[in-house]
Formats: sequence, structure tokens, C-alpha cells
Amino acid sequence: MSLLPFEYAVRNLGRSPLRLILSVGGSVLVVLLVLAAAGFVIGMQSSLNVSGDEDNVILLGAGSEESIERSEIPMRTTGIVGASIAGIRTRAGVDAVSPEIHLALPIVPPGSDEGMMGQLAVIRGFEPSAFLVHDDVIVTDGQLPMAGSNEIAVGRIAAIGMGFDPPESILGESLQLDDEQYEAVGLLAANGGVIEGEFWVPLTDLQVTAQRDSLSCVVVRCESATLEDLDAFVAQRLDLELISMPETDYYAALAAFFKPVQWMVIVTAVLIAMGGVLGGLNTMYAAFASRVREIGSLQTLGYSRAAIMISLIQESVLATSMGAIVACSIGWWALDGLVVRFSMGAFGIDITAAVLALGLLSGLLLGLIGAIVPAWRCLVKPIPEALRSGE
Repeated sequence: MSLLPFEYAVRNLGRSPLRLILSVGGSVLVVLLVLAAAGFVIGMQSSLNVSGDEDNVILLGAGSEESIERSEIPMRTTGIVGASIAGIRTRAGVDAVSPEIHLALPIVPPGSDEGMMGQLAVIRGFEPSAFLVHDDVIVTDGQLPMAGSNEIAVGRIAAIGMGFDPPESILGESLQLDDEQYEAVGLLAANGGVIEGEFWVPLTDLQVTAQRDSLSCVVVRCESATLEDLDAFVAQRLDLELISMPETDYYAALAAFFKPVQWMVIVTAVLIAMGGVLGGLNTMYAAFASRVREIGSLQTLGYSRAAIMISLIQESVLATSMGAIVACSIGWWALDGLVVRFSMGAFGIDITAAVLALGLLSGLLLGLIGAIVPAWRCLVKPIPEALRSGE
């Protein structure tokens, strides 16, 4: 089979600048949507998957397994756990037992108008022992907030979500938490985990601000102790009304809880992409229908229908590939790291190499699918009828 020269398809792209712009623009929009949906799903999964440590066990209120924010346990739990369970990690005589409060409270960013409602964010009340439990958390800039000083540490992604890029520029700014003013003194990083979307406040300060006299949870770092030891403690101390669960299981349950949201994003992207494909079909059909006479002439010159089909597909794929490359460039620049807020704080859209490859593939498929049906409808006409078209 003799194929048409590749240059023939390239030259035909410039015959109608308007059609070329529509084809490239439609491809850009569809591929950008695919990149955003895939980056959203991967970003959320990565944030939850890297959170938690297999050696950590969370003690929280019975019935609050799905949400630490709803959990309430007595303040005395911390001391009782440290004194009752053997095999807990100890450093310099300090037990790796972290009492914590997790709350969703509005934070008003600096420079906001008076009376403006703040952005809902996850606030974690902590004590220094938290760093014996959460090994992956580091202070990249500034310092830890001091109790009694109305100071706050900000996760890296949370700072970007408030408009501070680079995130360290938030240091020294005053944030309004509830009715209290807190100064941002430290920036936290946690390997991309959910902690990077949180705000950390000294436990006693958060108790005063939130007017709360109970904890949300106690996180225990096990060394020789096992989950069965924690389960036995919970079963014995019915007065505390606790349950125990591995930290990794908690975040795995959260990931499962947000699966429907991820599927909703994927389905929405697919439906809109289908609309883009249908629009591409209309555009390509209009373009090929005006060239029926040309197609008939090519057949009289000895080119087969298959060869002409391949040339038309090449033309369509070239246009959508250009759009896919443009979209991937825009997605890498504008979407990568874009902060999305959800109930557990925030995470960044992750435009990985696999996501970019998916975007390029979707552009190729868009060109292929968008050309086959219109090209076939033009090629099925008999040669005499095709040569008379346009007369």
C-alpha cells in the first residue's frame, strides 16, 4: 500500500488557521482537565499514604474511629498510658506519648478585612513529646511555638494555600484563630503528609482559645510494646472509654472514606472529556466534508482509502498533539503543587511524570478518535460522487 507523504498532512494543517486553532484549543482544554483530575487523585492518595507510622498507635474516644476531630478523651489519659504500658519508646527519660487536640477552626489570614470569615483549617494542639512520635515532622524555617506566647507553626502546604509562596514568607505574620491573634513563627514539613496542611499550636494555648478541657487523642510510639498490649490496656480501663488503632490503619480508613470523592472527580473529567471528543468530531467532520472532492482526486491517483485515512488521522493527531504538549506545559507550571483544601487540611495537586504521560496519551487518543469517524464518512462515497461534490 502506497502512503501519502507525511508532509502532506503537515501542510494541510495550515490550510485553515481557524480549524487548527479550534482543534489545538479543544485538545488543550481536554488534556488540562485530565491532568487536573489525575493530579488531584494522586495528590490526595500520596498525602494520606505517606501519613502515619506503623509503630504508632492512636488512642481515641470510642465511636470516633472515623474522625479524630469528634473524639474526646480525659486529660489524665496521657499519664495513665505512660505509667501502665511497658515497651513505649523513651528518649532522655521522656515517654513517646503525645497528647493532642485536633480541631477544625477558621483562620483569618493577615491583611483580611475586619469581620471577614476565616478559612476552615485543621489545628493540632501539641506538646514537645509529639516529635518523639512523629519522626517525619521537621521545622524547616523559624522555630517551634512557645506555650503561653500565642505562637503558631504552619504546615508548608497550609502556608501556600493561604497565598504565601514561598511558604516561609508567612513567618512573622499574624493569624487570627477564633478571637485570638497568633504569630506564625515556624514552618513545618512532613514528607508531603497531611501534617503539612495543618497548623500546630501549643496544647495549653489551644485549650484556652477553644475553651476545651479534654484531648482528642493520645498517640503512642511503640518500641517493644505491641498493639495487643494497647488493646489490653483499653479493655481494662473502661472508665476512659478508649479504642486503640494503628496510625496507618486510621489514615487507610480516611483514604477509603475519600474514595467516592476521587471517583466523582474522575467521572466528571471523563464526562467533560467525552463532550470534548464530540466537539472534536463535529470540527473534523466539517473540515473533512469540505475536502471530499480532494479525497476523490487522491483515489483517482491510485491512493487507497486506507492510505488516505491514515493521512487524515496523522493530520488530526498532529493538531491534538500540539494541544497536548501545550496543556502539559501549562499543567506543569500552573497545576503542580496547587493546594486543594479538604476536611483533613490540605494537599497539593501532584503532576508527576505518569500524569504528564497520561495527558499526552489522552491528546493522542483525542486526535485518533476525533478523526476516524469523520474520515470514514467522507471516504465511503463512490469516487464519481466525490469528484462531483462542490460543483
